[in-house]
Amino acid sequence: MDRQRMEMTNYGLLIHNHILKLRMLLNRHRHKRIDRRVRTVWVRDWIGRRSQFGFYAQLLDELRCEDTVSFKNFLRVDPTMFQEIVNRLTPRLQKKDTWYRKALPVGLKVAITLRYLATGDSYHSLMYLFRVPHNTISNLVVQVCEAIISEYAEDVINTPTEEAEWLAISQEFSDMWQFHHVLGALDGKHVAIKCPAGGGSKYYYNYKGFHSIVLMGLVDANYKFKWVNVGAPGACSDAQIWNQSDLKNHIIDENMHIPKAEPLPNDDKDIPYFIVGDDAFALRSWLMKPFSRRNMTLEERVFNYRLSRSRRVVENAFGILANRFQCLLSTLKQEPNNVVSIILACVCLHNIMRIRYPGDQNILLDREDENHHLLPGAWRDETNLKDIDDVQDRNYPSKAAKQQRLYLKHYYSSPAGKVPWQERMVQ
Repeated sequence: MDRQRMEMTNYGLLIHNHILKLRMLLNRHRHKRIDRRVRTVWVRDWIGRRSQFGFYAQLLDELRCEDTVSFKNFLRVDPTMFQEIVNRLTPRLQKKDTWYRKALPVGLKVAITLRYLATGDSYHSLMYLFRVPHNTISNLVVQVCEAIISEYAEDVINTPTEEAEWLAISQEFSDMWQFHHVLGALDGKHVAIKCPAGGGSKYYYNYKGFHSIVLMGLVDANYKFKWVNVGAPGACSDAQIWNQSDLKNHIIDENMHIPKAEPLPNDDKDIPYFIVGDDAFALRSWLMKPFSRRNMTLEERVFNYRLSRSRRVVENAFGILANRFQCLLSTLKQEPNNVVSIILACVCLHNIMRIRYPGDQNILLDREDENHHLLPGAWRDETNLKDIDDVQDRNYPSKAAKQQRLYLKHYYSSPAGKVPWQERMVQ
């Protein structure tokens, strides 16, 4: 009997403990429900007056009708381009109205996103401008950026895959910068981000002292990005990112249909086509870079000058990209995957503007006067994206690449390849 009584007592205590736990959980849940009921507001009154007083309903309509220059300054695209973007993204972004509220117009979503890309304003600032809750803005900015990428990227960031496409790019470099067989200029930049949650600091903290991800791009003679690699942690160097990139692997595997070697103008020796880069990259027959700046001969200085004129396009492309979309100059607070979408959307819009309106922002570009002296572009007066110039890998040049660069050095100082002003520019 004593044993049965003890077992019954233990069983009763167990049930009692479970009842206490259930009561605690119920009380906690009841308090949460009460707190939530007190705090929740379905829609604030001033947000509900969006269609009457919001920027999209009032100011943008005025600018569209009365001052297209200010409209373009506000959103970085003109009214015609804005409407095209809205029309093309509508199937991807349009939501259905519900019994509780009407869906946001696609035009409003695009306007908020373009304003964010143009300025990097906080979501709270945009909330007061457009009368849309900041948590809604945080979602729709990424959604619109992903829609821009899905709709436009394949058309406007199109890496050449045919010989004729590469030859067209090379001809533009020859015509505009008098440097031959160039397939594009390569470089990378840091885009600052907030330290990622979950231990990302180790990988995203760069040697310049802030967290970032890297945008690497190959740019043609008209400042358009023909290939981009976005998302590598800021701790990586240019060489590390390039060495693991799909473009480099395709070039090595000869999958890109790059034209076969042929003579330079006024010459008879076959020279491969190549990319131009800076000292962060390894010298290869398909990637040329300048000579070291120590104890250079006149011919080496001339070669570096001629190469730098062609490589300047990638510096300018990054400059006008950041000048147009100044969110890239702020510290982006989104998760890294969302930052990638924002950067790619900026690149897409940049290329669209270079294709549709090539004269736009040319005042920002570097120019040369009648004597070929460099006139720095206005983009250099502003804050710019940070370079990735910390060379961490040992980039040993290949023997064939060294011989090729020596041949190019002699060619550009010979009557066959020289231009009249080059010696004057390197004295």
